[in-house]
Amino acid sequence: MLDNRIRFQLPRFMIPHRFKRGFFTAVLAILSFIVVDGQGLMERGIAIPRETQTSLAESLQPLEEAVLLIKQQEDPFVAAYEPDVSIYLKAVQTAVEHNEFHYEKQFEVADRLIQTGLARAAHLLNGKAPWADQTGLVVRGYRSKLDDSIQPYGLVVPETYQSTGNDAHRMDIWLHGRDNRLTELKFIDQRERSKGQFAPQNTFVLHPYGRFCNAFKFGGEVDVFEAKEHVQGQYSIDTSRVAMRGFSMGGAGCWHLAVHHSDQWVVAAPGAGFSESAHYLGLWKKDKKPNWFETKLWRLYDADEYALNLFHLPTVAYSGGADKQIQAARMMEIALQDEGMELAHIIGPDTGHRYHPDSKKEIENRVDLVANAGKRKVPAKVRMTTYTLKYPDMHWVHLEGLNQHWEKALVNAEIKDSHTVVIETKNVTALSLAMDAGECPLDAGHTPGILIDGQSLEGANVLSDKSWNVTLHKEGDIWRTGKQGNAGVNLKKRPGLQGPIDDAFMDRFVIVTPSGRMRRSKSDRWIRREQFRLQKEWREQFRGEPLSISDGDFNISDWKDAHWVLFGNPETNLLIKQILPYLPIQWRGNEIIFGEHRFDDQRFVPVMVFPNPMNPGKYIVLNSGFTFRGYGSNATQVPRLPDYAVIDTNVRPNTEVPGGIPLAGFFNEEWQLGY
Repeated sequence: MLDNRIRFQLPRFMIPHRFKRGFFTAVLAILSFIVVDGQGLMERGIAIPRETQTSLAESLQPLEEAVLLIKQQEDPFVAAYEPDVSIYLKAVQTAVEHNEFHYEKQFEVADRLIQTGLARAAHLLNGKAPWADQTGLVVRGYRSKLDDSIQPYGLVVPETYQSTGNDAHRMDIWLHGRDNRLTELKFIDQRERSKGQFAPQNTFVLHPYGRFCNAFKFGGEVDVFEAKEHVQGQYSIDTSRVAMRGFSMGGAGCWHLAVHHSDQWVVAAPGAGFSESAHYLGLWKKDKKPNWFETKLWRLYDADEYALNLFHLPTVAYSGGADKQIQAARMMEIALQDEGMELAHIIGPDTGHRYHPDSKKEIENRVDLVANAGKRKVPAKVRMTTYTLKYPDMHWVHLEGLNQHWEKALVNAEIKDSHTVVIETKNVTALSLAMDAGECPLDAGHTPGILIDGQSLEGANVLSDKSWNVTLHKEGDIWRTGKQGNAGVNLKKRPGLQGPIDDAFMDRFVIVTPSGRMRRSKSDRWIRREQFRLQKEWREQFRGEPLSISDGDFNISDWKDAHWVLFGNPETNLLIKQILPYLPIQWRGNEIIFGEHRFDDQRFVPVMVFPNPMNPGKYIVLNSGFTFRGYGSNATQVPRLPDYAVIDTNVRPNTEVPGGIPLAGFFNEEWQLGY
């Protein structure tokens, strides 16, 4: 029987709970600076003169008080627009607290942002939000589900927009390039002054911050969709005319989001960037070759592996003819040719890493033609590929099970006529077909027939509202209708619960810290260092403060909506002790047992992701943050560990690895050892 309330006596050496959060933040920042190798992506700023520090502190105080007053209001209207004020406070506060001013002129920018924040606060406390009806350049904000942080985004609102009107507008999403000085302060300043590379008429342009410079992967990928959802909730947007665009690092993000979410966009227009990791980085030419699980994990984000999905998405690629990053489009050309398609690739003559003026006009003409026509909601044919149930959707096809993760899965589905659907699959064990009300082209007068991998099945009836839903699963080699039996009892990898470790940091998560007395072992020191690394680098690389709580204060009912990131061992973290009997790992004395493998827990540390036995539908993560460690090219920001690993702490961590890795692997489709 699992206790709902975790009780643990805090050791005497623990800092009293009455100390404010700011104290903990400062201590963690100092400790993590000491123990973590390397430097963050954000470049260190210039020295702030004492008089400027004093002036900014005095200016910030009324904005801090105004935001606090806003948060105390119980008015839903005020609560809805609070992030639009808080983004200005966060932008300046963060720059001051973390020394992120890079130019003297940014001191003036900070003063201006404070004044804008105060003006918005005054309006909001009077029950108004005039910026929400403003056209032109507007900066907005939202509160992220990942960590409750405030995240900004920029908008270009077309002059034709009327908040009281019913006309739905096209929206382009523009992904910015890499800038190691792109603080929130700098981003907001840019978005208040510039429309960006492209600003089509009668079109909203959304500029996501992307949580800094991660090529719109991991938390950056989540930011794109959270910002998009926020805009669609605030403005009248035509969801059939949302375009994906970007250049340089933004071009890499565009390739990624285009192939992994092909049914979300009407057109994609990537410029430069990178489309995969190994060839772009020249890893095959180096003496030290990546290990087997890293090469499999490239299949999470490598766009060329998902090229087939562009069957559904008109794509206009751009490269400067003299730009080394033309390599990205060349790789996609080869990948598309392998799928029987040819890439529309516009090349700027004798042009480096920028748009050629003539090419820019041609791109705009092509994108406008496609975007203004809108996309089809229910195409007659669906072709899709994936390597993971992290990306299971394509229009009316939704994958629910694979034979084996990280191997290529394929689906070709076609509505042949008014009462027949034909499907061919590879490496798929379960899927569903779903069409919303008014969308199903099948004849409601017949029970649709489904021919899947040569087997004939009778599908569910089309409902009178012209919606249709049917689920199929495989038993051995035989396809059957309905869901797989005992789905709620037996563990299965499924969408949203398929690993690897990094997947847990793409949804709401909480760090559960150990309050038990740590030993003076190498393994315990490593665990403490990795905990600090996650807390420090989440702020540096994903611009938020991770939610964190001690196991002694942890209440299960408060964290049902989150993945639990547990640091420690059964002796130091009571939550690990309670969950341990349900995990594929054992501790016996000072020995860790992982299947047939045994390790000394004074030296070795287990890390893993696994379905949470105390909170179904969510993960537990053991002794790990996000697993990439490098600070070089964004192409290195890919998962570096699979579902589980054992770390040898005798090997010093560096910017590539957390230590030695004597054991690592993926759980099988039933979340058992033996992949």
